[in-house]
Amino acid sequence: MAEALRRPGRASRTAAEGSHHPERTLLAPHDYRGAAARIAPYIRRTPVLRAVVDGRAVSLKLEHLQVAGVFKIRGALNALLSACPPHVVTASGGNHGLGVATAARWLGIPATVFVPATAPEAKARRIAAQGADVVKTGRVYADAERAARSLAAERGLCYVHAYDDPAVVAGQGTVGLEIAGDIPDWDAVAVPVGGGGLLAGVAGALFSGAPSPGGTSPGGTGAPRRVAAAERRVVAAEPEGCPTLHAAIAAGEPVEVGADSVAASALGASRAGEAALAACRAYPVITALVSDEQILSARDRLWEEFRLAVEPAAATVFAAWLSGQVPGENPCLVLSGGNADWTPA
Repeated sequence: MAEALRRPGRASRTAAEGSHHPERTLLAPHDYRGAAARIAPYIRRTPVLRAVVDGRAVSLKLEHLQVAGVFKIRGALNALLSACPPHVVTASGGNHGLGVATAARWLGIPATVFVPATAPEAKARRIAAQGADVVKTGRVYADAERAARSLAAERGLCYVHAYDDPAVVAGQGTVGLEIAGDIPDWDAVAVPVGGGGLLAGVAGALFSGAPSPGGTSPGGTGAPRRVAAAERRVVAAEPEGCPTLHAAIAAGEPVEVGADSVAASALGASRAGEAALAACRAYPVITALVSDEQILSARDRLWEEFRLAVEPAAATVFAAWLSGQVPGENPCLVLSGGNADWTPA
């Protein structure tokens, strides 16, 4: 991974937005496998729940049970373990900051996390509890990002981008490696999209050749169904109020969009990353849009039927599946996190 970060044209932890060649942001299989080996001593291999809902089979990747309650710890750990900075700075709507703060505490690295004033107190409180300095500034994620970058540049500190850092993307891709190992007969994987780091990582891990062959289906009987590569898709699910990826695809490049959704604290990036757009161009990715009403309904149904308490961002993929926007006979939905104070809608 360190080699990948030094290659010309690659995004770096201090200038991830500087590349206008998104095809260069694609990672190699060894990047994902290396990340998996690097972070394995620290994280949980989260379980998969296979179920039937409304007569249809579906698998739920329970990433809200991850350390720190969110998949973001994977990318944060991989970035810090790859670089070992003396001090780390980042910006976050909440979950990435929690991942960085947790990883930094484990590794004995001071961390400063900028969040917008609108960040949920539940997330800001958890970040501070990990020992990070929490700085509230601005109204949205983009405001916090500008302030964080300014501090990092002024003091010469390491800035870890929430979703467009190759080490972060590789870490998030380890979710895909686990899915490939635990559900070898998957035909669709749905992930929520804010800036798109999880999308880029999962799509890259699944389609770049990173997964090892074999694996067994938990709870299954007999050999898993063989699925042709051409049948497989990654579904990028977004709230209607935060359509960063949809806007980027339409424009042919990342563009600024608003962030107005119940899921904005996790999916409220101002624009999609170059890595996400590159994944859409290189791999079989399809998109889905869901309303806030659908998201909250899906979140409550996950609780009522499975007693899974997830935040709205995580329910976005279930909302997309319930609305028929996730194809396949054996799809897997990544329930990305559970760091919001939870009450039924």
